[in-house]
Amino acid sequence: MLDSPGGNDPSLRRNQLLAVSLPHSPLPPKQQKAVVDACARHLLTSHGCAASTPAIPTTRGRHGGDRRTRDAACHQGTVWGWLIGPFVSAHLQVYGDPAQARSFLAPLIQEPDAHCVGSLTEIHDGDPPHTPRGRIAQAWTAAEVLRVWKETGWSWGI
Repeated sequence: MLDSPGGNDPSLRRNQLLAVSLPHSPLPPKQQKAVVDACARHLLTSHGCAASTPAIPTTRGRHGGDRRTRDAACHQGTVWGWLIGPFVSAHLQVYGDPAQARSFLAPLIQEPDAHCVGSLTEIHDGDPPHTPRGRIAQAWTAAEVLRVWKETGWSWGI
């Protein structure tokens, strides 16, 4: 819950995954599990984590329109691919199951040749079918997928 000028905001937001994904999370285990489960249920998509849920009136499920509208959508509904990394790390920390955590990467592993050979897109619409938007090649999305792929036990054979 955030304290804002308008009062407390109980909205579910993906950034709380960062607190769980840390090697030494400041959250107790029960709260870590609650965060992972809520984000999996309401924010996780096949391309990353959405900024907010459709239940929030300010959510914009489509990233389009003029610059101001697009900028607002970036923080109010857009799916950011790089946040799959903190989600997978948090899931692994809570459940301790590398294979299950790695399974969340499967849709992204299929994507590298869809838009730009060998890379992953920056963002997707929050609304299905999660149309790709933004840059067709985004280093931090690709880097996070590789980071957690390795964290979950995959090896390059080096």
